[in-house]
Amino acid sequence: MKGFFSLLGIVYMVTTSFYLSPKKAIVKNEIGTKKIERVATKSEKITENAVSSSEALYKSIAFEQGHELNEEVFFKALTGFENLKKAGLLNSESHLLTVCDFSMSSNTKRLWVIDINEKKVLFNSLVAHGKNTGEEFATNFSNTESSLQSSLGFYITDATYNGDNGFSLRLLGMDKGFNDAAYRRAIVMHGADYVSEGFAAMHKRIGRSWGCPAVPRDLTQPIINTIKGRNLLFIYYPDQNYLSKSEWLKA
Repeated sequence: MKGFFSLLGIVYMVTTSFYLSPKKAIVKNEIGTKKIERVATKSEKITENAVSSSEALYKSIAFEQGHELNEEVFFKALTGFENLKKAGLLNSESHLLTVCDFSMSSNTKRLWVIDINEKKVLFNSLVAHGKNTGEEFATNFSNTESSLQSSLGFYITDATYNGDNGFSLRLLGMDKGFNDAAYRRAIVMHGADYVSEGFAAMHKRIGRSWGCPAVPRDLTQPIINTIKGRNLLFIYYPDQNYLSKSEWLKA
């Protein structure tokens, strides 16, 4: 009998040894919550620092008054630039952002080449969109061959060559499903006589390409020679489908 009570005592001690008082359990839970809160705060601070750094960079760039690149478009271009650079797809020395804002009228200077190290605009120019992308304003985009439409997204500039349109720059589309057929479609940067203020004055809009970001003849060589060799080109339009799916726009 004595042995039986001793056994009961051992069983009681073992079963109660795993019990935590409600007070201790709450303390433990509070500690865990505080750790989670600390991690969240740290993450928020990193994001805030990145945003404030981008804002400071944007504000430091000497845009010509009345010809500023939209701030949000700049932030998107910069995000893509940083992600592509981290992926090792851009030249390791790259410090150039070339941005085409196709939400703007084609009669405005909607192409910028920006040196983010020197914090200055190297070029601000007219640039054409595709014939089937729209009239004065771009509205439709495609990644399909023979569509004669422009393609949205991030490109890497490749090698130069002399073709039917003269001195040209090959472009490699980096956004799957949006512009990755660019090389096959022969979407390149080249010069064109129809990309001029004179043409716009006569026809109410500049001319249109077969999907290429065509630039003025007199700026063709200077722009292409500046941005060639694994630098970034971003063709922007506020298309929510693209903006939500591009892997390069993920912070």
